[in-house]
Amino acid sequence: MIAPVPNRSELSPLRFLERAGDVFGDKDAIVYGDRRWTYSNFAQEAQAMAHVLRDHIDDGDRVAFLTPNLPETLVANFGVPLAGGVLVALNSRLAGPELVYILDHAGVTTLFFDAEFREVVAAIAGQVSGLTTLVEIVDTEFGPTPSDAAVAGAVAYTDYLARAESLDPTPIPWTVDDENRVISINYTSGTTGKPKGVMYTHRGAYLNSFGETFHNRFTPATRYLWTLPMFHCNGWCTPWAVTQASGTHACLRAVRADAVWDAIDDLGVSHMCGAPTVCTTIVSSDRAHVLDRPLNITTAGAPPSPTVIGQLEAIGVTVVHVYGLTEVYGPYTICEYQSSWDDLPADERAAKLSRQGVGMVQAEAARVVDDQMNDVAADGATMGEIVLRGNNVMAGYFRDPAATEEAFAGGWFHTGDLGVMHADGYVQLKDRAKDIVISGGENISTVEVEQALVSHDAVLDVAVIGVVDEKWGERPRAYVERRSGESLSADDLIAHARKLLAGYKVPRDIVFVDDLPRTPTGKVLKFELREQARGES
Repeated sequence: MIAPVPNRSELSPLRFLERAGDVFGDKDAIVYGDRRWTYSNFAQEAQAMAHVLRDHIDDGDRVAFLTPNLPETLVANFGVPLAGGVLVALNSRLAGPELVYILDHAGVTTLFFDAEFREVVAAIAGQVSGLTTLVEIVDTEFGPTPSDAAVAGAVAYTDYLARAESLDPTPIPWTVDDENRVISINYTSGTTGKPKGVMYTHRGAYLNSFGETFHNRFTPATRYLWTLPMFHCNGWCTPWAVTQASGTHACLRAVRADAVWDAIDDLGVSHMCGAPTVCTTIVSSDRAHVLDRPLNITTAGAPPSPTVIGQLEAIGVTVVHVYGLTEVYGPYTICEYQSSWDDLPADERAAKLSRQGVGMVQAEAARVVDDQMNDVAADGATMGEIVLRGNNVMAGYFRDPAATEEAFAGGWFHTGDLGVMHADGYVQLKDRAKDIVISGGENISTVEVEQALVSHDAVLDVAVIGVVDEKWGERPRAYVERRSGESLSADDLIAHARKLLAGYKVPRDIVFVDDLPRTPTGKVLKFELREQARGES
């Protein structure tokens, strides 16, 4: 523990909600349908959650949330760490076996879940050792009718918070004794078959939030629409950043064109974030129209299409392109706009905007290096690996020191992404060194998909690649060798995959082949499959 001194306080985003509650207590903090939270309400609910959690968890215990973008999920980003817990926001699209692995690996003791997921929680709760507390959230605004499945021992969220009334009412200080404490663990499939737990610290989250606020230009007038999943890199640290600016969070249960346009037109939304598919959803809607107020969309996950950028600009939307990974708290570089681009033809300007850019203000400059960690020529053509360093690199992988050591080789975080450096210092992503597929902004491990498919008795071998998809950017395609004498159909294999994988990881299509292309040592030549796929498009 660091002794108190007059010229230092430990950095934590918890301070943001304390300040917003004190300074903007009566201002709308969260809007969701007919429900409203002022910043005073927001802070009080976080305090209540923290009091109840502290009554039954130990310091550093992991607390998981399996929820859509609900107000309660926002509260968790403050309430869980305020209690001394570590937040584990779960991808709500994962299948049961995937959730069991993560919950077990993280050692989760408490699980909050939306009633929509009652069936999956009922099926897996008994398989997770150490899980002692289950709390169900019922979304009375937009949630579907819950199933009749019973989750043994689950308590309603409202009843759970009500327990705070019988506990010591003294407010818990919005501070931590060590800014390097872990505030959250975000699981990512990355480029291996098993998810890895990426550890964020209070310090890293605090600093990343400042970068988000600066680059997105958040202010108290900001009205931020939650089109980006809060389970993804803690929503790129935006729960903390918008709160830091004392802006208004507009929660959105599901990203549908009508709901997004309702929020733009009726709530005066000024900012949102998400994968390129969010941009496509907005601009391709029948309701798309020229805006009468500014709207900023920050996008990442894959280079936004120059065509989509042009279409958004035409209706008054400003697109900001960022690049990052779960291991760096979300966005790390940003394509900073230059006034000299104003006079470029629209297609050339869009091409500039589709680059991954330069380090954000809270980050260091990205490098593109060769195998010996030497910087490649800044010629926009010589490829190397993108490596990153600084305050917004993860603390490491939870319970995986070997993977952490490998990722940090040479004193830099190795992204596994291949890119080029342009003469103006802007990085551009070219390929993914380890065959990761990015679909709708979500990482899909080809190894994980391959392992699921090859578990079918009729499958001899599988190779999975990413193929272009108009809506999602990329979708996985599987090339499959069947065992001799087997007549397995594509539909049957996809049905098998759906039992083991989240829906977005299931291959879009199956191509049966007699033999996969291989090196003399037996390694599958995926680049040949990619070339074949490109030739068919």
